[in-house]
Amino acid sequence: MTGGWRRWLWLLLALLGAGVAYAALGPADWQIRLGLHWLVEHFLVFFAATVLACVVYPKPMRVAAVLLPIAVGLEVAQGLTPDRTPDVATALVAAAAVALAALLTNAFMAWRWRCNSA
Repeated sequence: MTGGWRRWLWLLLALLGAGVAYAALGPADWQIRLGLHWLVEHFLVFFAATVLACVVYPKPMRVAAVLLPIAVGLEVAQGLTPDRTPDVATALVAAAAVALAALLTNAFMAWRWRCNSA
């Protein structure tokens, strides 16, 4: 991937991360909802963020090692806000989304490398 696209993807990843942090810790009334169950929304957001991070930084297990504690930490930090409470199921869904996205991206990269080297 060329340097110009990579910079834009880094910017997109930073904006997505800031949006996720704001949605997790900002006022509950200001959240944008898709109309799905909140667990599905959490899964989709963390899955997409992890895939994007793996595209930008193609070391999926390192990405997972960074994003897993962030995903769980954001849920735990909701206990510090006045209008939210942390939820174990939500933290597990976010962690599962990060892990699954990293594993699938790692498998795809290994498959792609194997096809290109044959």
